[in-house]
Amino acid sequence: MKSTSTNDLRDGLSVVVPVYNSEGSLTPLVERLAAVLPSAASDWEILLINDGSRDHSWEVVRDLAARYPQVCGLRMMRNFGQHNALLAGVRAARYAITITMDDDLQHQPEDIPKLLPKLGEGWDVVYGTPTALPHGLWRNFFSRFTKRALGIAMRIDDLVDISAFRAFRTDLRRAFQSYSSPQVLLDVLLSWGTSRFTAVKCDHLPRTIGRSNYTPAKLFNQAMLILTGYSTAPLRLASSVGFVFTLFGLSLLAYVLGRYFITGASVPGFPFLASAIAIFSGAQLFALGIIGEYLARIFNRTVERPAYVIKETTAPADSSRV
Repeated sequence: MKSTSTNDLRDGLSVVVPVYNSEGSLTPLVERLAAVLPSAASDWEILLINDGSRDHSWEVVRDLAARYPQVCGLRMMRNFGQHNALLAGVRAARYAITITMDDDLQHQPEDIPKLLPKLGEGWDVVYGTPTALPHGLWRNFFSRFTKRALGIAMRIDDLVDISAFRAFRTDLRRAFQSYSSPQVLLDVLLSWGTSRFTAVKCDHLPRTIGRSNYTPAKLFNQAMLILTGYSTAPLRLASSVGFVFTLFGLSLLAYVLGRYFITGASVPGFPFLASAIAIFSGAQLFALGIIGEYLARIFNRTVERPAYVIKETTAPADSSRV
């Protein structure tokens, strides 16, 4: 594996932060980043992507851009989603290494230097994974479920602790340069350009300002999007379920025929017949549901909705990168 981190750091760091209803945490976040980044790279920038916030986040972004020449704000037309905002920021990044992190101060800016040495070892994507998940029982469960689904879609089964705190080589965006679907998952897109993923442990603190927008239901829906939008595993599961129940049906038929020829009596009772019908009907509906999910993904892509639309920036942006 190549070792190019030193040259990349001379070219600078781009920090991409999706912003949603975080007016209270943006200023301390940028202040801490501005204290850390000069010692990590010769040149740096902070891209704040306002994803349809309903509070005064955009006003705060504009104020920060006026205070810091390295801060650039991008304002989306509406709320497109965290990963869509990340995609806009990654495409606008100017420097060789891109860092992504949340806007709620759970990811510590002081941990950025922990990620960079792994890039120097030849890895292309480095995750800052939490030493312990800072959420409740159900939220942590669905978070792990979603990360496992991501691992399946990315075909990196040995890496479970995927995190929104990432460092990667910006030129990986060439692998998804023409991607335009409204369903965006940055981690899967990165896996189109590399298979060299690793992780380091970092402290993720509990959120103290505002509240998380990810509920267990949203995490489950995201996991389903991951599995049906970027993987054929559910279709293979449906085929396996169909095969298993076909064997079960053949075994049931053999039992009925064997009982008739051996004892001369059929299998009595409506409950038995109703149970068999219910089992097979359930298996059919399960398979049809999975096929329906894939048809929905195909429909969403054929209507050619954009992944994001930028309404305003705080500084002139290179349209070839946004």
